[in-house]
Amino acid sequence: MIQKCHETDPKIRVYADIVINHMANESRAEPLNFPGEAELQKYRSDPTFKDNLLYGNLNEGLFSPWDFNQTSNIQNHEWSNRDRVIFGKLSDLPDLNDSPWVLLQQRNMLVALANMGFDGFRIDAIKHMTERMIDNFADCEQIASKYLFGEVLTGSDHDENIFIDPFIRETWISAYDFPLFQTIREAFGIGGSLRRLAHPEAEDNALPWHRAVTFVINHDIPYNDGFRTWLLDRQDEHLAYAYILGKDGGVPLIFSDQNESVGKHPEDRDRWTKITERPDIFSMISFHNAVHGEPMAILYESDTVLVFRRGNMGIVAINKGGTENWVEFNTWGLKNPGNYTDSIHKHRMKLSGNRFTLYIPPRTAQMWLEDELHSI
Repeated sequence: MIQKCHETDPKIRVYADIVINHMANESRAEPLNFPGEAELQKYRSDPTFKDNLLYGNLNEGLFSPWDFNQTSNIQNHEWSNRDRVIFGKLSDLPDLNDSPWVLLQQRNMLVALANMGFDGFRIDAIKHMTERMIDNFADCEQIASKYLFGEVLTGSDHDENIFIDPFIRETWISAYDFPLFQTIREAFGIGGSLRRLAHPEAEDNALPWHRAVTFVINHDIPYNDGFRTWLLDRQDEHLAYAYILGKDGGVPLIFSDQNESVGKHPEDRDRWTKITERPDIFSMISFHNAVHGEPMAILYESDTVLVFRRGNMGIVAINKGGTENWVEFNTWGLKNPGNYTDSIHKHRMKLSGNRFTLYIPPRTAQMWLEDELHSI
């Protein structure tokens, strides 16, 4: 699969999603002996297991009770206690400690995956891991050249201070930009202001541009009832995608699924299925690729409207409000005169003069490319 993806033009990069801090909460005798004597016997009796060996020795157990933190589950009132989150169990999942043996096995697994050809790794639940455990693989030569990002799940400024800030200080790898996601939710919420999205990193409302994986939804949000309140209104989600695919900095993540949440939530049907083929998202991605690396400058901001340029040939305009807006801005820095096409709606306009007035209908986004760049 990796080989086939790498043969495409452009090459499709493949990332492994890794759960590296916890083991399964299996209901069997001696649950802290992994994989357990019964599984080891299967390995010995069936030679096909050896054909699929990734690393290690199938004749020996991998972990024993000594390889785990002997602690209780994290309780609801303890989620702001960093030590308890790192060393406590998560929903009865055995929590690995950072002993030399455990660190060796974790590193061996990631090196084996890197040697298979994976281009990078998403590290799940990374806020439950010690700095030593992260450094053990992140500083390994075979892995450090890959793209690494972690899930440091936070939902408030308080949580960001406890988990995100130390993660940014103590490691070099990237992370989901939960601070920006929280800012997006607040900005598009009732009474929220798009001004907060003009300079979020400078206001400590976003991760550093080179460490951020930006998103407006990920798999945890629709599939976990506790997070579904984080779902944006469908049109706000469209506008938020225009923002993260139009802005500079970060690596935007586009969530697509196969209707996995429809069983419990019929209203989700086809909301995210094959989303990169949806015309609006396809057009936004095209805009993102065309202006990649170009600097961003704010042209106009208000509570309901945000307009910014990318370099001298791209303009993004977002109106979250329920009324139309005529927005006037200075054209300095843009190709002038220039013919522009809206990547989303395919409308055309000619920009000229020192000042320009742009019409933005209610609840819409526009992503204008100068025609020379639009044809690339």
